[in-house]
Amino acid sequence: MAANDRRRKKRAALSRPALVLGGLALVLAVLIVVFFSDGTEEKVKRFIDANVPKPAEAGGGAGPAAASRTVTLFFLADADDLLHKEARDIAAGPTAADEAERALAELVKGSERGLVSPLPAQTKVRQVFIGADGLATVDLSREFAEGFAYGSTAELAAVYAVVDTLVFNFAPVKRVVILVEGAEKETLGGHVDLTRAFLPDYSLVAR
Repeated sequence: MAANDRRRKKRAALSRPALVLGGLALVLAVLIVVFFSDGTEEKVKRFIDANVPKPAEAGGGAGPAAASRTVTLFFLADADDLLHKEARDIAAGPTAADEAERALAELVKGSERGLVSPLPAQTKVRQVFIGADGLATVDLSREFAEGFAYGSTAELAAVYAVVDTLVFNFAPVKRVVILVEGAEKETLGGHVDLTRAFLPDYSLVAR
């Protein structure tokens, strides 16, 4: 009987570390499941929310209103050959390049105060890329170059409406290059060299 008691006590002593290890393994497994199912998924959701713009109609009006910012656009007036400022609200974010594309799309859309857009109405903003060196590359559709015949004044207005709108509103932008259908174009109507980068020229803006 004494021998049997000793064997039972020995087996019980040996089984306790196994139970402890088993319990630790179970706790570790639960932590792993929680981390990968909740924590990581939440991180992915936050990443998507921060980097993908939501359409204005998404949410059906139940959620908070989308953030917006006011930009200044530059239009022509019939009374002179100068560019005139006009404020416009656009959707904010997620990047300066996204906002720049929206600002230029509003420039194409035209004035809300009876001014004249110097860009052809069919022009499409294909893409805006802003480099770390402050150079913004604007890619416009072929209608920008083929929409109408440019005289020297109209050509200057079209180029600097784009350039001044970007530099005036977006701090990272210092200079602007304009492409047409992703390619460099020498000029619009024979007056302004489009193969160079443009600095803003506010001397063309009405006081």
